[in-house]
Parts: sequence; C-alpha cells; structure tokens
Amino acid sequence: MSDIFREVDEDLRRDRMEGAFKRYGGVMLAAALAVVAATGGTVAWRNWQQSQKQQETTALAAALSQAAQGPEKGVEALAAFAAKADPGMAALAQLNAAALLAREGKTAEAVAVYDRLSGNGGAASVYRELAALLSVMHQLESGDPAQLQARLQPLTADANPWRFSAREMTAVLAARAGDKDRARTLFQQLADDSQAPAGVRSRAADLATLYGKS
Repeated sequence: MSDIFREVDEDLRRDRMEGAFKRYGGVMLAAALAVVAATGGTVAWRNWQQSQKQQETTALAAALSQAAQGPEKGVEALAAFAAKADPGMAALAQLNAAALLAREGKTAEAVAVYDRLSGNGGAASVYRELAALLSVMHQLESGDPAQLQARLQPLTADANPWRFSAREMTAVLAARAGDKDRARTLFQQLADDSQAPAGVRSRAADLATLYGKS
C-alpha cells in the first residue's frame, strides 16, 4: 500500500487530484468492502446461529448453492426464497443476491436491491443500514457526493455498528468533491480513533498525511 500512496501523493503534487482518485478509488473501495464484509459476516453468522428455524436455514443454503450453476440462477433462487422467508432470513438472501449482481458488474441492479432492503421497515435496522452502506459504496465513484454523504450521515453516529466504514466513505466522498481539508480532517479523526479497526486507522493515517501535503 505504501507504493500506492506514494504514487497518489506524486499525482496530488501535480494537482491532478481527480485523476488520482479515478486511478486509486478502486483500491479504497476494495479496502472498505473488506471491512464491511468482515463485520457483516459476523453479524450474519450470529443471526444464523441464533435462528431456530432450521428449515429456513436449510432453504437459504440451498438457494445460495444455486449460484454454482451461474449468478442468474443464484439471484433467482435467492429472490424466490426472500419472497416467503421471515424478514431476517429474507434480508440475508437479498444481501447475497445483490452481492452476486455486483460481482457480475450489474451495479445498478445491485444498488436497486440494496435500496429496496434499506427502505424495508420490516427488516432489522442492522440489515437496513448495511444495505444503505453497500448501496453508497457501489456509487462512490459515480453518484452525487453530496447526496451520498447525506445518506451516510445517520450511519456515522457513535452507536452505529457501521460507523467506521461510513466515516471512511464520507471522507472519500469529501475528497472526490474537492474538499481536501474536510477529507484530511475526517481521515485524521479515524486515524486517532482507538476503537476503529487497525486497517481503517492505518489507511486513514496515510490518507490524512497525503491530503495534508496536497
């Protein structure tokens, strides 16, 4: 990662911030996704373990296995399962279906699934908020920065389980919007937060330094 940040720093010194973001935005996006996946996986697994509805658990596993026959089959099976499952299991199915769509490059379709889930009052807040976070994540390089930051704002609250990823994405969006000072401040706050995951703190420290030099 140090070589990447060195190259970004050189780009910024030549006042090509926008070009640098386009070149390296994917790296930051992948890093944010890794954090989300790890945290989301823990939450999902705990939900799975606590569930007493073995039949639905088995059915969800069967729907997931259909992806081996092709992403389209997996998405169809997960959608069919979600239509008749309880809200918690349906949310897990929708998250997996959206992930399959995104993996196939069908970003708009994936975002639509995430948005439907985030607006579903019957689903648990942890899943609705995760869906909103993932929706924003898939629009980091294409969506309107101001609108996306507004959507992330509730997720940055101290008690929110997704706050660190939401804060990191907010900083990335500030940089994309050209607000380098705000991006540096947000990254520095993350770097100084002892509760943030080590990877987030390290990445934020590098980026705070980078934007401090630009």
